[in-house]
Amino acid sequence: MRRWVIRGLALLGVLTVLVGCPRPGAPPGGHLQTPGFRALAPLPGEEPYFEELRELTDVGENAEGYFSWDDTRLIFQSTRPPYACDQIFILDLRTGRLRRVSPGLGRTTCGYFLPGDAEVLFSSTHHVSPECPPRPDLSRGYVWALYDYDIYVARPDGSGLRPLFQAPGYQAEATVARDGRIVFTSDHEGDLELYVMEADRRTVRRVTHTPGYDGGAFFSPDGQWIVFRGHHPEEGPERDEYFSLLRDRLVRPIRMEIFVVRPDGRDMRQVTHNGGANFAPYFTPNGRFVIYASNMHEPRGRDFDLYVSELTGRATVRVTYFRGFDGFPMFSHDCRYLVFASNRTERSPGQTNLFLARLTAWARQQWCR
Repeated sequence: MRRWVIRGLALLGVLTVLVGCPRPGAPPGGHLQTPGFRALAPLPGEEPYFEELRELTDVGENAEGYFSWDDTRLIFQSTRPPYACDQIFILDLRTGRLRRVSPGLGRTTCGYFLPGDAEVLFSSTHHVSPECPPRPDLSRGYVWALYDYDIYVARPDGSGLRPLFQAPGYQAEATVARDGRIVFTSDHEGDLELYVMEADRRTVRRVTHTPGYDGGAFFSPDGQWIVFRGHHPEEGPERDEYFSLLRDRLVRPIRMEIFVVRPDGRDMRQVTHNGGANFAPYFTPNGRFVIYASNMHEPRGRDFDLYVSELTGRATVRVTYFRGFDGFPMFSHDCRYLVFASNRTERSPGQTNLFLARLTAWARQQWCR
């Protein structure tokens, strides 16, 4: 569901609102051999952070690319022929081989590797219908639809598909800690809140309790924190509208800030305070900063770039400079690469692809050590 940010970017312009060591299994020296992936030069302003870019996809709409734990594969969601809505795919960065993991039915979202890389998880609506669910009615403005997703687990070849978490409503945006805990967003208790499933897969605990939409969460490298993006409307008309939309299975993601919280719900802190649309946060490998997408430099516009901030929100630096959309960043576990989604090579208006950036030594020194 997080991908609706991308497709809504054009609408936002119309609306008056809106060095790590190589991990086992990685190629020697930590440098992926990326056969056939087109090389691009970083844009002016990006050179302090990126040595080079590789375009990983060039067909369809692609987003939310996340590394396997050995950094050799990406799992991502894509709408591409013959599918009319998102399915989950795995791309082997060593060979360029692409394979579908999800069943090819319904709509899927939010794929992620489980520790050990023997299984993946993702959310899907195929248990409701084999057809793509209808798109949201944008006559109410820019809104996301809250589809009836459940969370599933499968092997990387798509076999062994089984449900992991099922409940009425929306269960999605799941990611995984190194120790096997899973954080996800669900509205099965009446609001869009964060939950943590313990590694035993039997215990699920609610993390957040503030009225509003909490989602897009990731664990810190040491598992002691969760970073997420949230919108907590003030009591009154703003909150009334939020719950009115929620009853209609919709949410309006125009204003979102970045937060961190302990996995047990303690010590919630707000990282950003810029009043824009901030989303897709991810911890740097040293755990000292978060990288995220934001339109803070143009809060009423549709230009999203990547930023890195301290957990206090201070010392914010801009990382990308494309006049359009850059989002959904994730560092490789060896901290040599950053994958993100962008429409910087769009072949049709708003087309989004995945890009692999090799980090400079300076960037690794700042974010890895």
